[in-house]
Amino acid sequence: MALSLIFLALVVLCPSSGHSQRSPSPGYYPSSRVPTSPFDREFRTLWGSQHQRREQDVVTLWLDKSTGSGFKSLRPYRSGYFGASIKLQPGFTAGVDTSLYLSNNQEHPGDHDEVDIEFLGTTPGKPYSLQTNVFVRGSGDRNVIGREMKFTLWFDPTQDFHHYAILWNPNQIVFFVDDVPIRTYNRKNEAIFPTRPMWVYGSIWDASDWATENGRIKADYRYQPFVAKYKNFKLAGCTADSSSSCRPPSPAPMRNRGLSRQQMAALTWAQRNFLVYNYCHDPKRDHTQTPEC
Repeated sequence: MALSLIFLALVVLCPSSGHSQRSPSPGYYPSSRVPTSPFDREFRTLWGSQHQRREQDVVTLWLDKSTGSGFKSLRPYRSGYFGASIKLQPGFTAGVDTSLYLSNNQEHPGDHDEVDIEFLGTTPGKPYSLQTNVFVRGSGDRNVIGREMKFTLWFDPTQDFHHYAILWNPNQIVFFVDDVPIRTYNRKNEAIFPTRPMWVYGSIWDASDWATENGRIKADYRYQPFVAKYKNFKLAGCTADSSSSCRPPSPAPMRNRGLSRQQMAALTWAQRNFLVYNYCHDPKRDHTQTPEC
């Protein structure tokens, strides 16, 4: 009880992400063009069913010392818009990874494709990191190369639900936070762009080996359970068995012209103010493996 009271005081005195800022308007809102889908229509529990609860339109996952929890879409997609509104837990969450991502790792173990939005846990007084990542099988040599870009956020993600999304089409991947584009990953050649069908996943799990300060601070189960809430699921696009004429939702008002000028201004604002790590600028990386840099 004493530990809990001290911890609560730290949370009050040291909010997890400082003062909120108002983001610039992107001028186009992809999430408004995709209807919300009931969880049961689109997903199934993948693991940790005893650590998953559904109340009305909210799906709650939690991690304790025994296990975490995860879910997976019923269908694989080859392109589309995939989003959810997520609310994170405040306080001590070091080592905890809360995620929304695309992957075919179960179908292609060792040389899979993956597109990630991951929230990396933290300690009181320090903000969450939102990590975006793209894995591509590359040459098929089973050497999976991460393409991480990490951000802090312009709001406290523990205070309310915010919408996070991945839009993946044959030419580009765009990561969105409340419809503000924060990162694009363009198809420069097929070897470094995911093209095989992927499923949509969500999960909470112990990533103590690397998640917080490169693994220096581990999950501390005195603060369990670690909880994440999901709602407002939005999935729209081309499933693996869709016809060749299927077109995924557009990330921008002009379908074939990339992000608009206003969207690019919002992206520039997000990266200038909140980007804290870019794999392309890491001198410790072997950039012969990341030619897109």
